Parts: sequence; C-alpha cells; structure tokens
Amino acid sequence: MNILLVNWQDIRNPQAGGAEIHLFEIFSRLVQRGHRVRLVCSNWVGGEAQEMVQGIEVHRTGGRHTFALKGRGAVRRALTAERADVVCEDINKLPLFLAGMTRLPFCAIIPHLFGSTAFEEAAWPMAATVWVAEQPLPLAYRRAGFHAISESTRDDLVARGVDGHHIRVIHPGVDSVRYRPDPAVGRTADPTFVYVGRLKRYKGVDLAIRALALARQERPDLRLEIAGGGDHLESLQELARDTGQGDAVRFLGFVSEEEKLRLFRSAWANVFPSPKEGWGITVMEAAACGTPSIASDSPGLRDSVRAGTTGWLVPHGDAAALATQYLALAGDRGVVDRFGVQARQHAERLTWDAAAAQTEEQLQDLIKGTDFR
Repeated sequence: MNILLVNWQDIRNPQAGGAEIHLFEIFSRLVQRGHRVRLVCSNWVGGEAQEMVQGIEVHRTGGRHTFALKGRGAVRRALTAERADVVCEDINKLPLFLAGMTRLPFCAIIPHLFGSTAFEEAAWPMAATVWVAEQPLPLAYRRAGFHAISESTRDDLVARGVDGHHIRVIHPGVDSVRYRPDPAVGRTADPTFVYVGRLKRYKGVDLAIRALALARQERPDLRLEIAGGGDHLESLQELARDTGQGDAVRFLGFVSEEEKLRLFRSAWANVFPSPKEGWGITVMEAAACGTPSIASDSPGLRDSVRAGTTGWLVPHGDAAALATQYLALAGDRGVVDRFGVQARQHAERLTWDAAAAQTEEQLQDLIKGTDFR
C-alpha cells in the first residue's frame, strides 16, 4: 500500500506526545511490512521541511498554530505529487476535514474527542473552536472508516452519530521488553505514588495532590512524585505548598527513559486522575513494569485499567475517594504486588505488532471496499 498519513505533529516535534508515539509505533511497522508511508504534518522553528523518520517520509508545513490553515494545501500537493492508495487522518486536535477533499479510501484515526473537556484546559475561544469543529464529524467523515483506540472512543463516536459498523477498535500496544519489572529495583520504603505525563490543567493532577493531603492526615509517610512539564506546573507547585505538601510532593520535570522506568518500577501505584483520555499509554507502561494504576473512572482510562484486576477506578473529581485508595494500598503491600503481577500479564497481551497488523487489515479492507460490515 501507498499510505498518505496526516497528523498535526510528528514524533520529532518538541511538542510530540502520546498521539505521535501511537502513530509512529504503528506506521513504522507498516513500513517494515513493505508499505510506503508519507506523513504531512506541521513544522517548528529549526525543523527540517522534509525528513525520513523511522522509515516514514515526513513532509512538514506551517507551524503548530498555522497547520489548520496550511495543512489542506499540503495534502493536495502530496496527492498530486504521488497517488496514494489510502489516506489516513489522525484527528487528535482540530480536524482538517480531509475526507471530503478526495475520493480515495479514507481512514480517520481517533485517539479521543475533546467535547466539553476542551473548556477545562483552553481559554473559551479556543475551547469553543475545538468543540464546534468536532460537531460535523459524523457528516463530514461519513464515507470514512474509523480507527478508535478504545471502546470509550467508539462509544463517543456512536453517540455523536457515527455508524458503529464504520468503526474498528484497535488497542494501542506497549513495549513490554523495554517496560518490564526489574528485580533489582524494589518498591520504595514509604508508600509512593507517581504521575508521569504532561502537566496540563485538564489532566487532573491537582486531584492527586489534594487526595495526598487528605490521606497524609492518617499516613504522613505517603509520597507523590510528579514527572513531566507543562504550563500547569507553577499552579501545581503552589497547590502543594498551600496544602502543606511541599515536603511530600516531588516535581521532577522531564525525566530520562531510565528514570521513567525507575519511577514506574518503584512506585506503589501509577496515578492518572484525568476526566477523559483516549486510552492511557502510561497506564500500560506502568503495568508492563509490574505496577498497577489508580485512575479516574472516565472514558479511555476505564478501558486501559481493568478495575479489580490491574488497578482501581475512582469517581473523577472525588479527592476523598482517591485518598481512600491511597490509604488502602499503603496498608496492604501484598495487594499492590498481586495487582502488579496481573497488570504485567495484561500488558504482555497488548503489542504494537498486533496493533499494526489490525491497522494493516483495516486499511486493506478500505481499499477493497469491504471494511463496512
């Protein structure tokens, strides 16, 4: 297949995150399977206009805030320069509405849709723009096949009016060779919880801090380590100070892969209190390291966390419920280890090779016209 892929960013973009990891893990494997993949995406200051990245031919145009205006033209040029067999648009920010621009077989990859959660992060004009842009998706992409990364995303699409027969759920994988338990790295002596990810307001990291403050009234030995950066960092640091947790919460900033592994392996649980995710890649990375997760019972996370087996789900926004779960684990190291073993077993069943094979099958079915069933 000759695949034209479109995403706002590529894996080398300084702003790259989980969506880009997901994209490159799958499509670099399709390159290894003998397919040609070109990617149209945005550029950044100092970035090359064209570059080969993991076997994918990357064409960059515009910037983070101008790709919505320049992306469609770049896609037209790419289609004129070389005919594709199928076009894939990864919709993880503003959609470019490319399905109506070509009659080629089309796949819309949906990590998750923001919906009203956009207002929890962005100023209302930007949030409203995202919310409005998502409303025409069922009509604008009615001829597309949809690749949803979780059952929650599928259900969201169906609720918005997308035909469920047009959607395939393809779970992301996890590198369970890199992310694995290490007998030489034991859990911390004090019950310690970890958050790894971007520090954005909508991620709910403030709940992890508020819950810690409540739980430490009973167990002052509890600790929280926060790895990552973002524009919510200063607010979170201020919250930790204001709640008297300055000595119990460590802000580590961006960490190396080695440090990330150490954090996952040594923590008593990974914490992910977000109101909505596509899946939860760090949930699976922690699981592969033998560490369970405590997460909000919210879309995406309720799919990646197997409640009662690989971790625990708490009502989103309920700091007291999260604090109760902190205390329950702090008082029972055995359940932490047991759930960690089960989390590892679950992670081993989810591979990027399987995700790539399922994606390949869907694209081939779209080309043959047999995807909708």
